[in-house]
Amino acid sequence: MRERRRSDSGRTLFTNARIIDPHAGADIRGQLLIENGTIADYGPSLVSGTPEPDVAVIDCQGHVLSPGLIDMRVFVGEPGAEHKETLATASRAAAAGGVTTLICMPNTAPVIDDVALVDFIERRARDTAVVHVHPMAALTKGLKGEQMTEMGLLAEAGAVGFTEGNKSLINAQIMRRAMIYASNFGALIAQHAEEPSLASAGCMNEGELATRLGLPGVPAAAETIMVERDLRLLELTNARYHLSQISSSETLNVLHRAKDAGLNISCAVSAHHLALNENDVASYRTFFKTSPPLRSEEDRVALISGLSSRTIDVIVSSHDPQAPENKRLPFAQAAYGVVGLETLLAVALELYHNGHLALMDVLRAVTARPSEILGLPSGRLSKGAPADLVLVDLDRPFVINAEMLRSKTKNTPFDGHRFQGRVLKTFVDGIVVYDQEQADLAA
Repeated sequence: MRERRRSDSGRTLFTNARIIDPHAGADIRGQLLIENGTIADYGPSLVSGTPEPDVAVIDCQGHVLSPGLIDMRVFVGEPGAEHKETLATASRAAAAGGVTTLICMPNTAPVIDDVALVDFIERRARDTAVVHVHPMAALTKGLKGEQMTEMGLLAEAGAVGFTEGNKSLINAQIMRRAMIYASNFGALIAQHAEEPSLASAGCMNEGELATRLGLPGVPAAAETIMVERDLRLLELTNARYHLSQISSSETLNVLHRAKDAGLNISCAVSAHHLALNENDVASYRTFFKTSPPLRSEEDRVALISGLSSRTIDVIVSSHDPQAPENKRLPFAQAAYGVVGLETLLAVALELYHNGHLALMDVLRAVTARPSEILGLPSGRLSKGAPADLVLVDLDRPFVINAEMLRSKTKNTPFDGHRFQGRVLKTFVDGIVVYDQEQADLAA
């Protein structure tokens, strides 16, 4: 990339860019101007001739310039498990993957169930993170599923939603009360849909392969049963309900009917559920152990179709770092989870390169749609929006090297995988937080 000059004026002009704004449905060749950390305008030709001397100019050389990604499901160890991941390391991994906003889950020690903890996350992120960080707070105190948190106060403090993180809220009465309370002020409730009595004994998708491998299975019904229960409660309460991630075609069919009925529901799928299937578990490699488990190839294809039809709204990384001692165990005993912040965009772009989704639809699922669900000002290129941007070379190939990942832990299922589509630069509030050329020189 050629950056012609830098200045202190707070103005930067991106030229020769393919500008894609899924929020507005725009895909044009032209220029984009930012001023003091916000987007001033974009169009085919904002500046003709030589720009003013105080304007920094970045020649994008025809590459894609889009809103930065918003990742709605990220587990960070801080506070309490900083050996797995900190806000600082997670944010650097995010920036390298084109993610400019990450939503962290409340599964920390202590749990994010108090205003002081929401404030801690926000202050700690301001001090150490290079991207925007917003917490989701716990639905119940201590994530014990017994007593609702002070959702109104937590929302006022900055929580963008409420969830039990990597487990379901089992008690239907408490879920109903939470939905009623949340509907009074438009709060978002996010559910990890998995019926524990069906899922807790398994470690991979239930089916013929699990039987041959000698591993206990998790039926797709464990997910679908919880979703169907919650949709019944949603009919009673009219709350805003979000499924943190789904994994099966059965659940997709239920969601399709719910959306047709006009229920206020949104849904995400993890990048690894779009790229991998249960056959990847055949090597017993624990980096493929996820919750929910990787399903059949038929399920994977159905999930891609769900994105195409917009039954599924969002693609997430479901970034869940695990220490080596928790992964270097027999498959059934190993911890669930993969890291995915740095590979989220690359995996999503495979859908475009393979002809499954249009580029606009891929980018919408990681920018505009999560922004709409969360009520954030980013994820778009509107005038006055934060200048959170990613510059991407769609055609540049690269190979994932787990040891070079910026996450503290390296439990990626994509080690050695070849991708096409490289993040060149990431900007947060108009400031460069990742530069691929500089990163390669430093490596």
